[in-house]
Amino acid sequence: MDLSLLFIVFIIAIALVFDYTNGMHDAANSISTIVSTRVLPPKLAVIWAAFFNFIAFLIFGTAVAVTIGRGMIV
Repeated sequence: MDLSLLFIVFIIAIALVFDYTNGMHDAANSISTIVSTRVLPPKLAVIWAAFFNFIAFLIFGTAVAVTIGRGMIV
């Protein structure tokens, strides 16, 4: 394997690990408020957060992702 290809694979792996851990922290922050105020029980709060995180792009679109990605990929 070429060294540059190995570097690219490494960078992608690091980005995926970051996304995974960042998602865990975001989910915990959004769920903790709902559970601590007893608006929803923990199981329902997790289902609620997962559902809306999954379909948010359908409601709000991808404008932020497009703005960030503009010019990065040629």
